[in-house]
Amino acid sequence: MTFTLPTRNDIHSAYEKGEEAVVEIVDELLRVINELNRANVLLAQRVKALEDQTAKNSRNSSKPPATDGYRKPTPRNLRTVSGRKPGGQKGHPGSTLQQVANPDEWIQHPLLFCQNCNTSLADEPVQAVEKRQVFDLPEISIIVTEHQAEKKHCPNCGKTTTAAFPRDITQPAQYGPRIRAQGVYFSQEQLIPLNRTAEILSDLYGAALSETTILSFQEEASVKLLPVTGRIKDALTYHSPVDHFDETGIRVANKLYWLHSVSNKLLTLYRIHKKRGVAAIEAVDILPHFLGKAIHDHWESYFSYTNCRHALCNAHHLRELKFIAEQYNQPWAKQMAKLLVTIKDAVHAAKQAGMDALRPTQLKTFSDQYDQLVHVGLSANPMPPPEKQQHRGRVKHTPAQNLLLRLQKNKQETLLFMYDFAVPFDNNQAERDIRMTKLKQKISGCFRTEKYATIFCAIRGYISTVRKHNHRILEALESLFQGDPYIPETLLLVKDSYG
Repeated sequence: MTFTLPTRNDIHSAYEKGEEAVVEIVDELLRVINELNRANVLLAQRVKALEDQTAKNSRNSSKPPATDGYRKPTPRNLRTVSGRKPGGQKGHPGSTLQQVANPDEWIQHPLLFCQNCNTSLADEPVQAVEKRQVFDLPEISIIVTEHQAEKKHCPNCGKTTTAAFPRDITQPAQYGPRIRAQGVYFSQEQLIPLNRTAEILSDLYGAALSETTILSFQEEASVKLLPVTGRIKDALTYHSPVDHFDETGIRVANKLYWLHSVSNKLLTLYRIHKKRGVAAIEAVDILPHFLGKAIHDHWESYFSYTNCRHALCNAHHLRELKFIAEQYNQPWAKQMAKLLVTIKDAVHAAKQAGMDALRPTQLKTFSDQYDQLVHVGLSANPMPPPEKQQHRGRVKHTPAQNLLLRLQKNKQETLLFMYDFAVPFDNNQAERDIRMTKLKQKISGCFRTEKYATIFCAIRGYISTVRKHNHRILEALESLFQGDPYIPETLLLVKDSYG
Protein backbone atom coordinates (compact mmCIF):
# COMPACT_ATOMS: atom_id res chain seq x y z
CA MET A 1 0.00 0.00 0.00
CA THR A 2 1.50 3.34 -1.11
CA PHE A 3 -0.02 6.71 -0.29
CA THR A 4 1.41 10.22 -0.16
CA LEU A 5 -0.05 12.52 2.44
CA PRO A 6 -1.47 15.76 0.98
CA THR A 7 0.65 18.82 1.62
CA ARG A 8 -0.66 22.13 2.95
CA ASN A 9 -0.67 23.49 -0.59
CA ASP A 10 -2.69 20.45 -1.79
CA ILE A 11 -5.29 21.07 0.92
CA HIS A 12 -5.45 24.79 0.12
CA SER A 13 -5.79 24.06 -3.58
CA ALA A 14 -8.65 21.63 -2.91
CA TYR A 15 -10.35 24.21 -0.70
CA GLU A 16 -10.25 26.73 -3.52
CA LYS A 17 -11.68 24.20 -5.99
CA GLY A 18 -14.70 23.63 -3.80
CA GLU A 19 -16.45 21.03 -1.65
CA GLU A 20 -16.03 18.05 -4.00
CA ALA A 21 -12.24 18.35 -4.04
CA VAL A 22 -12.07 18.53 -0.23
CA VAL A 23 -14.38 15.51 0.14
CA GLU A 24 -12.19 13.57 -2.28
CA ILE A 25 -9.09 14.18 -0.13
CA VAL A 26 -10.95 13.26 3.08
CA ASP A 27 -12.34 10.06 1.53
CA GLU A 28 -8.86 9.00 0.50
CA LEU A 29 -7.56 9.69 4.00
CA LEU A 30 -10.41 7.62 5.54
CA ARG A 31 -9.67 4.74 3.17
CA VAL A 32 -6.03 4.74 4.17
CA ILE A 33 -6.90 4.92 7.88
CA ASN A 34 -9.26 1.92 7.55
CA GLU A 35 -6.61 -0.09 5.74
CA LEU A 36 -4.07 0.77 8.44
CA ASN A 37 -6.51 -0.28 11.15
CA ARG A 38 -7.09 -3.63 9.48
CA ALA A 39 -3.35 -4.13 9.05
CA ASN A 40 -2.79 -3.25 12.72
CA VAL A 41 -5.41 -5.79 13.81
CA LEU A 42 -3.80 -8.51 11.70
CA LEU A 43 -0.35 -7.51 12.95
CA ALA A 44 -1.55 -7.62 16.58
CA GLN A 45 -3.03 -11.08 16.01
CA ARG A 46 0.20 -12.30 14.45
CA VAL A 47 2.32 -10.85 17.27
CA LYS A 48 0.03 -12.50 19.84
CA ALA A 49 0.27 -15.84 18.04
CA LEU A 50 4.07 -15.58 18.01
CA GLU A 51 4.10 -14.63 21.70
CA ASP A 52 1.89 -17.64 22.47
CA GLN A 53 4.19 -19.87 20.49
CA THR A 54 7.34 -18.73 22.27
CA ALA A 55 5.60 -18.89 25.67
CA LYS A 56 4.73 -22.58 25.25
CA ASN A 57 7.01 -25.18 26.76
CA SER A 58 6.80 -28.76 28.00
CA ARG A 59 5.16 -27.68 31.27
CA ASN A 60 2.24 -25.70 29.86
CA SER A 61 1.58 -27.47 26.56
CA SER A 62 2.01 -30.80 24.79
CA LYS A 63 5.46 -29.86 23.48
CA PRO A 64 8.13 -32.44 24.37
CA PRO A 65 10.84 -31.50 26.89
CA ALA A 66 13.49 -31.67 24.15
CA THR A 67 12.05 -28.50 22.60
CA ASP A 68 12.78 -26.49 25.77
CA GLY A 69 16.43 -26.22 24.73
CA TYR A 70 19.14 -25.29 27.19
CA ARG A 71 17.05 -22.62 28.89
CA LYS A 72 14.63 -24.72 30.84
CA PRO A 73 11.45 -23.02 32.11
CA THR A 74 11.15 -22.32 35.82
CA PRO A 75 9.67 -25.45 37.42
CA ARG A 76 6.04 -24.97 38.37
CA ASN A 77 4.71 -28.40 39.16
CA LEU A 78 1.00 -29.07 38.63
CA ARG A 79 1.02 -31.29 41.70
CA THR A 80 0.22 -29.96 45.13
CA VAL A 81 2.50 -30.36 48.16
CA SER A 82 1.89 -33.75 49.79
CA GLY A 83 3.56 -32.93 53.10
CA ARG A 84 5.56 -36.17 53.02
CA LYS A 85 9.31 -36.30 53.50
CA PRO A 86 11.45 -37.10 50.44
CA GLY A 87 12.73 -40.64 49.90
CA GLY A 88 11.15 -44.04 50.49
CA GLN A 89 7.81 -43.88 52.26
CA LYS A 90 6.58 -46.01 55.14
CA GLY A 91 5.80 -49.53 53.96
CA HIS A 92 8.17 -49.32 50.97
CA PRO A 93 9.99 -52.69 50.77
CA GLY A 94 13.37 -51.17 49.88
CA SER A 95 16.26 -52.87 48.11
CA THR A 96 19.27 -52.66 50.47
CA LEU A 97 21.93 -55.30 49.85
CA GLN A 98 21.52 -58.05 52.46
CA GLN A 99 23.65 -61.06 53.36
CA VAL A 100 22.46 -64.47 52.14
CA ALA A 101 22.24 -67.66 54.21
CA ASN A 102 24.04 -69.89 51.72
CA PRO A 103 26.89 -68.15 49.88
CA ASP A 104 28.51 -69.81 46.88
CA GLU A 105 32.05 -69.69 48.29
CA TRP A 106 33.74 -69.40 51.69
CA ILE A 107 37.16 -67.89 52.34
CA GLN A 108 38.60 -68.35 55.83
CA HIS A 109 40.83 -65.64 57.29
CA PRO A 110 42.79 -67.30 60.16
CA LEU A 111 43.87 -65.32 63.21
CA LEU A 112 47.51 -66.22 63.96
CA PHE A 113 48.66 -63.50 66.39
CA CYS A 114 47.04 -61.38 69.06
CA GLN A 115 46.69 -57.86 67.74
CA ASN A 116 47.28 -56.50 71.26
CA CYS A 117 50.45 -58.34 72.49
CA ASN A 118 51.47 -60.35 69.39
CA THR A 119 51.11 -63.71 71.19
CA SER A 120 50.67 -66.71 68.87
CA LEU A 121 47.00 -67.82 68.60
CA ALA A 122 47.54 -70.58 66.05
CA ASP A 123 46.60 -73.39 68.46
CA GLU A 124 43.74 -71.53 70.19
CA PRO A 125 40.15 -72.62 69.48
CA VAL A 126 37.89 -70.36 67.38
CA GLN A 127 35.19 -68.79 69.56
CA ALA A 128 33.17 -67.04 66.79
CA VAL A 129 33.49 -65.60 63.31
CA GLU A 130 32.51 -62.23 61.88
CA LYS A 131 30.93 -62.50 58.38
CA ARG A 132 31.20 -60.12 55.49
CA GLN A 133 29.88 -61.02 52.03
CA VAL A 134 30.99 -59.68 48.64
CA PHE A 135 28.57 -59.82 45.70
CA ASP A 136 30.35 -59.93 42.35
CA LEU A 137 30.24 -61.54 38.92
CA PRO A 138 32.20 -64.66 38.00
CA GLU A 139 34.81 -64.42 35.28
CA ILE A 140 32.92 -64.30 31.99
CA SER A 141 33.97 -66.10 28.83
CA ILE A 142 32.26 -67.73 25.87
CA ILE A 143 31.77 -71.47 26.16
CA VAL A 144 31.75 -73.41 22.89
CA THR A 145 29.50 -76.48 22.97
CA GLU A 146 29.89 -78.99 20.17
CA HIS A 147 26.84 -81.03 19.21
CA GLN A 148 27.62 -84.34 17.57
CA ALA A 149 24.81 -86.12 15.78
CA GLU A 150 25.50 -89.83 15.38
CA LYS A 151 25.22 -91.51 11.98
CA LYS A 152 24.40 -95.21 11.78
CA HIS A 153 23.90 -97.77 9.06
CA CYS A 154 20.64 -99.70 9.25
CA PRO A 155 21.24 -103.43 8.77
CA ASN A 156 17.59 -103.93 7.82
CA CYS A 157 17.05 -101.38 5.00
CA GLY A 158 20.65 -100.52 4.26
CA LYS A 159 20.12 -96.76 4.68
CA THR A 160 22.34 -94.41 6.72
CA THR A 161 20.45 -92.36 9.33
CA THR A 162 21.61 -89.23 11.21
CA ALA A 163 20.36 -88.24 14.68
CA ALA A 164 18.37 -85.00 14.93
CA PHE A 165 19.97 -81.82 16.26
CA PRO A 166 17.97 -79.60 18.65
CA ARG A 167 15.54 -77.45 16.65
CA ASP A 168 17.38 -74.17 17.33
CA ILE A 169 20.76 -75.50 16.13
CA THR A 170 20.75 -75.07 12.36
CA GLN A 171 24.29 -73.98 11.35
CA PRO A 172 27.76 -75.56 11.51
CA ALA A 173 28.79 -72.63 13.75
CA GLN A 174 26.36 -70.21 15.37
CA TYR A 175 25.79 -68.05 18.43
CA GLY A 176 23.65 -69.42 21.22
CA PRO A 177 20.43 -67.96 22.68
CA ARG A 178 22.14 -66.12 25.56
CA ILE A 179 24.46 -63.99 23.48
CA ARG A 180 21.74 -63.38 20.89
CA ALA A 181 19.42 -62.27 23.68
CA GLN A 182 22.04 -59.89 25.02
CA GLY A 183 22.67 -58.43 21.55
CA VAL A 184 18.96 -57.65 21.27
CA TYR A 185 18.78 -56.46 24.88
CA PHE A 186 21.58 -53.90 24.53
CA SER A 187 20.40 -52.57 21.16
CA GLN A 188 16.62 -52.64 21.63
CA GLU A 189 16.02 -52.31 25.38
CA GLN A 190 18.98 -50.13 26.37
CA LEU A 191 18.91 -48.40 22.95
CA ILE A 192 22.69 -48.64 22.48
CA PRO A 193 23.79 -48.09 18.85
CA LEU A 194 24.87 -51.16 16.89
CA ASN A 195 28.59 -50.39 16.80
CA ARG A 196 28.70 -49.82 20.55
CA THR A 197 26.66 -52.96 21.16
CA ALA A 198 29.28 -54.90 19.20
CA GLU A 199 32.00 -53.24 21.29
CA ILE A 200 30.26 -54.18 24.55
CA LEU A 201 29.93 -57.84 23.54
CA SER A 202 33.56 -57.86 22.46
CA ASP A 203 34.76 -56.29 25.72
CA LEU A 204 32.65 -58.58 27.89
CA TYR A 205 33.08 -61.88 26.11
CA GLY A 206 35.70 -61.48 23.40
CA ALA A 207 32.99 -62.05 20.78
CA ALA A 208 33.79 -60.39 17.45
CA LEU A 209 30.22 -59.67 16.33
CA SER A 210 29.48 -57.36 13.41
CA GLU A 211 26.61 -54.89 13.20
CA THR A 212 25.02 -57.07 10.53
CA THR A 213 25.04 -60.05 12.91
CA ILE A 214 23.27 -58.03 15.61
CA LEU A 215 20.69 -56.91 13.04
CA SER A 216 20.13 -60.57 12.15
CA PHE A 217 19.46 -61.27 15.86
CA GLN A 218 16.81 -58.53 15.84
CA GLU A 219 15.19 -59.84 12.68
CA GLU A 220 15.09 -63.38 14.05
CA ALA A 221 13.54 -62.14 17.30
CA SER A 222 10.79 -60.22 15.45
CA VAL A 223 9.85 -63.33 13.44
CA LYS A 224 9.70 -65.50 16.55
CA LEU A 225 7.52 -62.83 18.21
CA LEU A 226 4.70 -63.00 15.64
CA PRO A 227 2.53 -65.35 17.73
CA VAL A 228 3.04 -63.29 20.90
CA THR A 229 2.32 -60.01 19.10
CA GLY A 230 -0.86 -61.54 17.70
CA ARG A 231 -2.04 -62.50 21.17
CA ILE A 232 -1.25 -59.01 22.52
CA LYS A 233 -3.20 -57.41 19.67
CA ASP A 234 -6.24 -59.63 20.23
CA ALA A 235 -6.15 -59.07 23.99
CA LEU A 236 -6.04 -55.29 23.57
CA THR A 237 -8.83 -55.44 21.00
CA TYR A 238 -11.34 -57.83 22.55
CA HIS A 239 -10.41 -58.43 26.19
CA SER A 240 -9.20 -55.09 27.57
CA PRO A 241 -11.72 -52.82 29.37
CA VAL A 242 -9.48 -49.73 29.05
CA ASP A 243 -6.95 -49.00 26.29
CA HIS A 244 -4.59 -46.06 26.01
CA PHE A 245 -3.91 -44.64 22.53
CA ASP A 246 -1.13 -42.29 21.48
CA GLU A 247 1.01 -41.48 18.48
CA THR A 248 4.25 -39.63 17.87
CA GLY A 249 6.22 -38.55 14.84
CA ILE A 250 9.33 -40.55 14.06
CA ARG A 251 11.87 -40.37 11.25
CA VAL A 252 12.25 -43.36 8.93
CA ALA A 253 14.60 -43.14 5.93
CA ASN A 254 14.61 -39.32 6.37
CA LYS A 255 10.82 -39.17 6.06
CA LEU A 256 8.19 -38.46 8.70
CA TYR A 257 6.37 -41.58 9.85
CA TRP A 258 4.09 -42.06 12.86
CA LEU A 259 4.61 -44.54 15.66
CA HIS A 260 1.25 -45.60 17.11
CA SER A 261 0.94 -47.05 20.59
CA VAL A 262 -1.93 -49.04 22.11
CA SER A 263 -1.49 -50.25 25.67
CA ASN A 264 -2.93 -50.93 29.09
CA LYS A 265 -1.38 -51.70 32.47
CA LEU A 266 -0.15 -55.13 31.34
CA LEU A 267 0.22 -55.05 27.55
CA THR A 268 1.88 -52.86 24.91
CA LEU A 269 1.64 -52.84 21.13
CA TYR A 270 3.50 -50.56 18.71
CA ARG A 271 2.93 -50.04 15.01
CA ILE A 272 4.72 -47.85 12.45
CA HIS A 273 2.76 -46.12 9.67
CA LYS A 274 3.19 -43.33 7.14
CA LYS A 275 -0.04 -41.69 8.28
CA ARG A 276 -1.26 -40.34 11.59
CA GLY A 277 -5.05 -40.44 11.16
CA VAL A 278 -7.78 -42.87 10.17
CA ALA A 279 -5.67 -44.78 7.63
CA ALA A 280 -3.14 -45.66 10.35
CA ILE A 281 -5.84 -46.50 12.91
CA GLU A 282 -7.39 -48.89 10.40
CA ALA A 283 -4.00 -50.48 9.76
CA VAL A 284 -3.36 -50.99 13.48
CA ASP A 285 -6.85 -52.57 13.51
CA ILE A 286 -7.64 -52.31 17.22
CA LEU A 287 -9.85 -49.24 17.71
CA PRO A 288 -12.28 -50.18 14.88
CA HIS A 289 -13.29 -53.29 16.90
CA PHE A 290 -12.68 -52.01 20.44
CA LEU A 291 -15.73 -51.91 22.74
CA GLY A 292 -14.14 -50.63 25.97
CA LYS A 293 -12.98 -47.18 27.05
CA ALA A 294 -10.42 -45.47 24.81
CA ILE A 295 -8.15 -42.94 26.54
CA HIS A 296 -6.42 -40.42 24.27
CA ASP A 297 -5.45 -36.77 23.87
CA HIS A 298 -8.32 -35.53 21.68
CA TRP A 299 -6.79 -36.38 18.30
CA GLU A 300 -9.90 -35.94 16.14
CA SER A 301 -9.41 -39.17 14.18
CA TYR A 302 -10.08 -41.25 17.31
CA PHE A 303 -13.61 -39.84 17.54
CA SER A 304 -14.40 -41.38 14.15
CA TYR A 305 -15.05 -44.65 16.02
CA THR A 306 -18.24 -44.70 18.05
CA ASN A 307 -18.28 -48.37 19.06
CA CYS A 308 -16.32 -47.50 22.24
CA ARG A 309 -16.48 -44.82 24.90
CA HIS A 310 -13.88 -42.07 24.73
CA ALA A 311 -12.06 -40.38 27.62
CA LEU A 312 -9.72 -37.42 27.32
CA CYS A 313 -6.36 -36.95 28.98
CA ASN A 314 -6.71 -34.36 31.73
CA ALA A 315 -2.95 -33.96 32.06
CA HIS A 316 -3.13 -32.28 28.64
CA HIS A 317 -5.98 -30.10 29.89
CA LEU A 318 -4.01 -29.06 32.96
CA ARG A 319 -1.05 -27.98 30.82
CA GLU A 320 -3.29 -25.98 28.48
CA LEU A 321 -5.10 -24.36 31.40
CA LYS A 322 -1.73 -23.46 32.92
CA PHE A 323 -0.70 -21.78 29.65
CA ILE A 324 -3.93 -19.75 29.45
CA ALA A 325 -3.67 -18.70 33.10
CA GLU A 326 -0.05 -17.56 32.61
CA GLN A 327 -0.21 -16.08 29.11
CA TYR A 328 -3.72 -14.59 29.11
CA ASN A 329 -4.11 -13.98 32.87
CA GLN A 330 -7.61 -15.52 32.97
CA PRO A 331 -8.67 -16.67 36.47
CA TRP A 332 -11.22 -19.21 35.24
CA ALA A 333 -8.39 -21.36 33.79
CA LYS A 334 -6.65 -21.64 37.15
CA GLN A 335 -9.98 -22.41 38.85
CA MET A 336 -10.80 -25.12 36.28
CA ALA A 337 -7.40 -26.74 36.81
CA LYS A 338 -7.98 -26.68 40.56
CA LEU A 339 -11.43 -28.24 40.08
CA LEU A 340 -10.07 -31.10 37.94
CA VAL A 341 -7.38 -31.87 40.54
CA THR A 342 -10.01 -31.69 43.32
CA ILE A 343 -12.19 -34.23 41.50
CA LYS A 344 -9.14 -36.44 40.98
CA ASP A 345 -8.35 -36.32 44.70
CA ALA A 346 -11.98 -37.10 45.58
CA VAL A 347 -11.94 -40.16 43.30
CA HIS A 348 -8.66 -41.34 44.84
CA ALA A 349 -10.04 -40.91 48.37
CA ALA A 350 -13.18 -42.84 47.45
CA LYS A 351 -11.10 -45.69 46.02
CA GLN A 352 -8.99 -45.77 49.18
CA ALA A 353 -12.18 -46.00 51.22
CA GLY A 354 -13.31 -49.04 49.23
CA MET A 355 -16.03 -47.17 47.31
CA ASP A 356 -16.76 -47.83 43.65
CA ALA A 357 -18.40 -44.45 42.91
CA LEU A 358 -18.70 -40.91 44.22
CA ARG A 359 -21.84 -39.89 46.07
CA PRO A 360 -24.61 -38.41 43.86
CA THR A 361 -24.30 -35.06 45.66
CA GLN A 362 -20.59 -34.94 44.88
CA LEU A 363 -21.21 -35.75 41.23
CA LYS A 364 -23.81 -32.99 40.89
CA THR A 365 -21.66 -30.42 42.70
CA PHE A 366 -18.61 -31.13 40.56
CA SER A 367 -20.68 -31.17 37.36
CA ASP A 368 -22.31 -27.83 38.19
CA GLN A 369 -18.97 -26.23 39.06
CA TYR A 370 -17.54 -27.48 35.76
CA ASP A 371 -20.43 -25.98 33.78
CA GLN A 372 -20.16 -22.69 35.66
CA LEU A 373 -16.44 -22.34 34.94
CA VAL A 374 -16.95 -23.14 31.26
CA HIS A 375 -19.68 -20.45 31.17
CA VAL A 376 -17.37 -17.93 32.85
CA GLY A 377 -14.60 -18.80 30.40
CA LEU A 378 -16.86 -18.39 27.37
CA SER A 379 -18.03 -15.02 28.71
CA ALA A 380 -14.41 -13.90 29.02
CA ASN A 381 -13.66 -15.20 25.50
CA PRO A 382 -16.73 -14.40 23.36
CA MET A 383 -16.89 -16.03 19.96
CA PRO A 384 -16.73 -13.70 16.93
CA PRO A 385 -20.18 -12.82 15.51
CA PRO A 386 -21.20 -14.67 12.32
CA GLU A 387 -20.75 -11.60 10.14
CA LYS A 388 -17.07 -11.37 11.14
CA GLN A 389 -16.33 -15.04 10.63
CA GLN A 390 -14.57 -16.20 7.50
CA HIS A 391 -16.91 -17.61 4.87
CA ARG A 392 -14.47 -20.37 3.89
CA GLY A 393 -12.53 -22.74 6.10
CA ARG A 394 -12.55 -23.08 9.85
CA VAL A 395 -13.31 -20.20 12.15
CA LYS A 396 -10.12 -18.88 13.71
CA HIS A 397 -10.22 -19.18 17.50
CA THR A 398 -7.83 -18.22 20.26
CA PRO A 399 -6.21 -20.98 22.38
CA ALA A 400 -8.64 -20.17 25.21
CA GLN A 401 -11.65 -20.42 22.88
CA ASN A 402 -10.41 -23.72 21.43
CA LEU A 403 -10.00 -25.27 24.87
CA LEU A 404 -13.36 -23.95 26.11
CA LEU A 405 -15.19 -25.32 23.08
CA ARG A 406 -13.57 -28.70 23.68
CA LEU A 407 -14.41 -28.70 27.39
CA GLN A 408 -17.98 -27.75 26.56
CA LYS A 409 -18.46 -30.26 23.75
CA ASN A 410 -16.59 -33.13 25.41
CA LYS A 411 -17.70 -32.73 29.02
CA GLN A 412 -18.59 -36.44 29.38
CA GLU A 413 -15.27 -37.52 27.89
CA THR A 414 -13.37 -35.10 30.14
CA LEU A 415 -15.13 -36.19 33.35
CA LEU A 416 -15.55 -39.89 32.57
CA PHE A 417 -12.92 -40.70 35.22
CA MET A 418 -15.31 -39.16 37.77
CA TYR A 419 -18.20 -41.44 36.83
CA ASP A 420 -16.24 -44.63 36.10
CA PHE A 421 -13.42 -45.51 38.48
CA ALA A 422 -11.91 -47.89 35.91
CA VAL A 423 -11.04 -44.86 33.76
CA PRO A 424 -7.81 -43.04 34.71
CA PHE A 425 -7.52 -39.28 35.09
CA ASP A 426 -4.93 -38.98 32.32
CA ASN A 427 -3.25 -40.77 29.45
CA ASN A 428 0.11 -41.07 31.21
CA GLN A 429 0.19 -44.83 30.60
CA ALA A 430 0.44 -44.24 26.84
CA GLU A 431 2.97 -41.44 27.28
CA ARG A 432 5.19 -43.66 29.45
CA ASP A 433 4.94 -46.47 26.91
CA ILE A 434 5.87 -44.23 24.01
CA ARG A 435 8.64 -42.27 25.76
CA MET A 436 11.47 -44.73 25.08
CA THR A 437 10.73 -44.73 21.36
CA LYS A 438 11.44 -40.99 21.34
CA LEU A 439 14.69 -41.63 23.19
CA LYS A 440 15.62 -44.14 20.49
CA GLN A 441 15.17 -41.42 17.89
CA LYS A 442 17.27 -38.95 19.89
CA ILE A 443 20.12 -41.47 20.05
CA SER A 444 19.99 -42.80 16.51
CA GLY A 445 18.48 -39.88 14.61
CA CYS A 446 16.17 -42.08 12.56
CA PHE A 447 15.55 -45.61 11.36
CA ARG A 448 17.30 -46.33 8.08
CA THR A 449 14.49 -48.50 6.73
CA GLU A 450 10.83 -49.16 7.46
CA LYS A 451 11.71 -52.84 7.95
CA TYR A 452 13.91 -52.22 10.98
CA ALA A 453 11.45 -49.68 12.38
CA THR A 454 8.83 -52.45 12.27
CA ILE A 455 11.27 -54.87 13.94
CA PHE A 456 11.92 -52.31 16.68
CA CYS A 457 8.17 -51.97 17.30
CA ALA A 458 7.71 -55.73 17.66
CA ILE A 459 10.62 -56.20 20.09
CA ARG A 460 9.84 -53.08 22.17
CA GLY A 461 6.20 -54.15 22.53
CA TYR A 462 7.35 -57.56 23.83
CA ILE A 463 9.90 -56.01 26.19
CA SER A 464 7.37 -53.50 27.55
CA THR A 465 4.83 -56.27 28.15
CA VAL A 466 7.42 -58.45 29.90
CA ARG A 467 8.48 -55.57 32.14
CA LYS A 468 4.87 -54.81 33.08
CA HIS A 469 4.61 -58.39 34.39
CA ASN A 470 7.80 -57.95 36.48
CA HIS A 471 9.54 -60.67 34.49
CA ARG A 472 13.27 -60.50 33.70
CA ILE A 473 13.89 -59.06 30.23
CA LEU A 474 17.03 -61.06 29.47
CA GLU A 475 15.38 -64.28 30.56
CA ALA A 476 12.38 -63.55 28.32
CA LEU A 477 14.63 -62.79 25.32
CA GLU A 478 16.68 -65.93 25.93
CA SER A 479 13.56 -68.11 26.04
CA LEU A 480 12.38 -66.37 22.86
CA PHE A 481 15.49 -67.49 20.97
CA GLN A 482 15.01 -70.99 22.39
CA GLY A 483 11.60 -71.08 20.69
CA ASP A 484 9.64 -70.74 23.91
CA PRO A 485 8.76 -67.01 24.29
CA TYR A 486 7.45 -65.68 27.56
CA ILE A 487 3.65 -65.45 27.40
CA PRO A 488 1.94 -63.88 30.43
CA GLU A 489 -1.00 -65.69 31.96
CA THR A 490 -3.26 -62.89 30.75
CA LEU A 491 -2.53 -63.98 27.17
CA LEU A 492 -2.70 -67.76 27.51
CA LEU A 493 -6.44 -67.87 26.83
CA VAL A 494 -6.30 -65.39 23.97
CA LYS A 495 -6.52 -66.78 20.46
CA ASP A 496 -3.37 -66.33 18.39
CA SER A 497 -4.04 -64.01 15.42
CA TYR A 498 -1.15 -65.54 13.49
CA GLY A 499 -2.26 -69.14 13.87
